[in-house]
Amino acid sequence: MAKADVLVLILGGGRGTRLYPLTKLRAKPAVPLAGKYRLIDIPVSNCINSGFTQIFILTQFLSASLHRHVFQTYKFDIFTPGFVEILAAEQTLTSTDWYQGTADAVRKQLHHLETRPAEDILILAGDHLYRMDYREFLQHHRETRADVTIAAIPVSAADASRYGILKIDEETRITAFREKPETREELEGLESHVDAERPYMASMGIYFFRRDVLFRLLDEVEGEDFGKHVIPAAIQSERVYAFPFDGYWEDIGTIRAFYQANLALTRPNPPFNFYDPNRPIYTRPRFLPASRIDGCRLDRVVVAEGCRLYEADLEECVVGLRSIVRPGARLRQVVMMGADFYEDEDQKAENRRLGRPNVGIGANAVIERAIIDKNARIGEGVIIRSHEGEPDREEEHYVVRDGIVVIPKNAVIPPGTTI
Repeated sequence: MAKADVLVLILGGGRGTRLYPLTKLRAKPAVPLAGKYRLIDIPVSNCINSGFTQIFILTQFLSASLHRHVFQTYKFDIFTPGFVEILAAEQTLTSTDWYQGTADAVRKQLHHLETRPAEDILILAGDHLYRMDYREFLQHHRETRADVTIAAIPVSAADASRYGILKIDEETRITAFREKPETREELEGLESHVDAERPYMASMGIYFFRRDVLFRLLDEVEGEDFGKHVIPAAIQSERVYAFPFDGYWEDIGTIRAFYQANLALTRPNPPFNFYDPNRPIYTRPRFLPASRIDGCRLDRVVVAEGCRLYEADLEECVVGLRSIVRPGARLRQVVMMGADFYEDEDQKAENRRLGRPNVGIGANAVIERAIIDKNARIGEGVIIRSHEGEPDREEEHYVVRDGIVVIPKNAVIPPGTTI
């Protein structure tokens, strides 16, 4: 099966409001994940492991850090046709608008795709956590002679309202589609899976299109979104099939989903395996020293490289690159993203002059159920407690989402603060 005749488009997403404040200063695919990665590393790594190396990433919001990460990470040698390139939203002679949706983003970039020889186009999201061999997906797409193939995962009735639900026949052809059904009446007759607990098949937002069919649909269908407009229209006029997938898959679209997906990595048998030797997840090599841990108690903690932990107590935590945790600190169920830099003695002296904490977690701080974004300065004796069950709110130095306290990137929490 030829791999060079597949072109991959990874959609960078919109403003990422449900992931705010993690998306306050960065695009959604650039949000750090699992201590050392970024969300974009997941679909790009799946592509590379599948042998698909002609990859475009479509972006528009706060994309500088994403551009920098992609440029510094994904480089192929001059003897292969592979590339990972950014296609940013741009004004043209025919359009001055930004992307209005997933289908509109691809439609506005068709002039870049027309010169690329490809039989099929794979469309992916930039904010999902999963591992898939896209070669199997492509094989199913071609064996069924499908015009469009949609990756689908079984879900329960309680979860069905989050997704587009597909009705699939015995040959995996899609016969009906309903976007985010809210009621039992809307779900009636859409059962496709034999599992009584998960009787519905949900679209994963991952599509294989025949190139000519994609171009024609985007020309004929006026809607801006694949799920709401293009896919329903395609089911009426094209051969549209499902590719059933029953592995781990998580849409990292909200603060709670992001938080839970990270903490799940601290379990003895995490649902997503970053340690697979045959299908690694790639990211930028940073050439950091090994982490140093002195006199600490660690229980179910994932620690990235370049960290320094001193006489601290951590339980169920993800500790990101260059993190510093000082003596007496106690962290429980914390996702700490770390820092982009180390501070030298001159910078620490400047911090003392300004009365500003050093980067990292201060001595004797107590933090529970929180996300600490990069370069945050948590002062000595700071207390951050769980806000489970409380309404969302945004304060000067922190945000509460789904009961989880989020300390934004570059935030300064003065010593002795209680949140």
